[in-house]
Amino acid sequence: MAETAGVAQEATEESHSAHKQESFRALALGAIGVVFGDIGTSPLYAMKEALHHSRSGGASELAVLGVVSLVIWALILIVTIKYVVFLMRADNKGEGGTLALMALAQRHLPKRSTTVFFLGVIGAALFYGDGIITPAISVLSAVEGLKEAPGVGEGIQPYLVPIAAGVLVALFMVQARGTHRMAALFGPIMAAWFLTLGGLGALHIADDWSILRALNPWFGVRFLLNDGLVGFVILGSVFLAVTGAEALYADMGHFGKKPIQASWLFFALPCLAISYLGQGSNVLAHPEARFNPFWAMVPELAYWPVLVLATVATVIASQAVITGAFSMTQQAVQLGLLPRIDIRRTSETQAGQIFVPQVNTYLMVGVLVLLFTFQNSSALAAAYGIAVTGAMFVDTLLFFVIIKYMWKRPTWQAALAATAFGSLDLVFIGSNLLKIPDGAWLPLVMGAMLVLIMWTWTRGAQILSDKTRRDSVPLVELSEILKARAPHRAPGTAIFLTSDPTMAPVALMHNLKHNKVLHEKNIILTVLTAETPRVRENDRIRIEPVNDDFKIVYISYGFMESPNIPKGLGLCRKLGLKFDIMATSFFLGRRSIVPSAQSGMPLWQDKIFIFLMKNAANPTDFYKIPPGRVVELGTQVTV
Repeated sequence: MAETAGVAQEATEESHSAHKQESFRALALGAIGVVFGDIGTSPLYAMKEALHHSRSGGASELAVLGVVSLVIWALILIVTIKYVVFLMRADNKGEGGTLALMALAQRHLPKRSTTVFFLGVIGAALFYGDGIITPAISVLSAVEGLKEAPGVGEGIQPYLVPIAAGVLVALFMVQARGTHRMAALFGPIMAAWFLTLGGLGALHIADDWSILRALNPWFGVRFLLNDGLVGFVILGSVFLAVTGAEALYADMGHFGKKPIQASWLFFALPCLAISYLGQGSNVLAHPEARFNPFWAMVPELAYWPVLVLATVATVIASQAVITGAFSMTQQAVQLGLLPRIDIRRTSETQAGQIFVPQVNTYLMVGVLVLLFTFQNSSALAAAYGIAVTGAMFVDTLLFFVIIKYMWKRPTWQAALAATAFGSLDLVFIGSNLLKIPDGAWLPLVMGAMLVLIMWTWTRGAQILSDKTRRDSVPLVELSEILKARAPHRAPGTAIFLTSDPTMAPVALMHNLKHNKVLHEKNIILTVLTAETPRVRENDRIRIEPVNDDFKIVYISYGFMESPNIPKGLGLCRKLGLKFDIMATSFFLGRRSIVPSAQSGMPLWQDKIFIFLMKNAANPTDFYKIPPGRVVELGTQVTV
């Protein structure tokens, strides 16, 4: 019997182990499909741009060896060492990305830091700034392969931009339906794309085996020294090979640290390195291939299948950026950096599947404007990279705070790590700054506009909160007044939403002043955003009784969660607070903002804040409150 039990236990353990391995493989494959989309489509244009900017136009042996060496070592130093080895250790309850890193840094600092807050804002704004270029350059660079396709030729040139626009419009139009059904195909398709990259590279390495010398970083350094200032400019093009590195970190919460690390180290990195070595070898053997090294590698027989696969791969890469923008917006709204925005769930089972209509529209318009303005991938490449380098530098600065305050390391160790990564970031920032006259100003302007919007919103919200607090009565004081002069009692429960539960909500004061009534039960409700991605159900509700008339209820959500007040209030039953949601009135204070040049922000900034307030999502929709139970009471406030 004992022997049978032992066999059964072993079988169970083996089953668990097999299930775990299967789950790990599924996550690793999913990571290939979503996380590496941007970096996986870089071979379409990175090598071409870097060789084009070299002094010899990519014709010399040193230029080819130097560019390939710089690309491979950029993949090793920035993606592998900085992000995969070090930054992925700094996770906020499993979540990564600039805003998650900012929230993590704030949590471990002795007191909240304005500098850390601003770094998070700048990083988020730069993400949007460059993210809008990714779909345009990725899809257009794949579609440009039609020029080299057998039987097509240069006659297709006028139709390339409209074809790319059609593909992108279709992509943005399907966002509202949700991508969770298609997402299952992303992994296998991108795995096939990476194998194609590696296969084509391996096919051509034998064209000139001397390309393997590029694995020695000295050739990259020698090339930079030889080309002088031009070499510095080339670094901006080399950086195109690592755009998308921050996606490894930002998407950590979706797939987990270990699946991303494994799929990068043992699959994506080798395939990319072999692809770039193959491109370089082909150019050494056939110098005319330097004008379009990737497509020059593709055999005529396989050209159309590779072209179709490349187009699908760039669509998937664009999808990853769009999904990333939706997630970033949700985090920004929850952290109070942006006004409430309509955020819709497209899947009942997958928490990360959301759709943000406003962001989708802005991205589509922005991508199409870029496409028709720049017309080709080389012109778009000039605008690409500057904001990503800035976002990476922000990550480095926040990483310093993590090492010093979260990991409790000595200042010199934190400074050493930040200096090592920061100097690398600054070199690439410097080289990308030279692109500003050619179009790199565009993502910077967009980033600056977003920083202004986020700063205006947070500053305006703070001024509004301070002013409301000054004009309000403390809740404890009001409850004493009501004891002395008891108002008329209305049956049922009233819930008053407020951001400051210590003060009597404006809607409560209006109800007492104009309607002369107080409900039998009154709940002062405050929705809090935690500095963690998600909050456990057991920690979601906190109740603080004030007296027989009032109870303060706190509902906490993580910055990756969408608030649902009725669902949250359902948890109150476990804590002894019972009421019927359909016999409850929700009182909301609607504030009409009047600009004032004498106080708070400058008049122009007041107008931006008022515009943002007017276009914010209705709290009834945002918090999923039943519309038939809501009473709105207005008040006028000067900012």
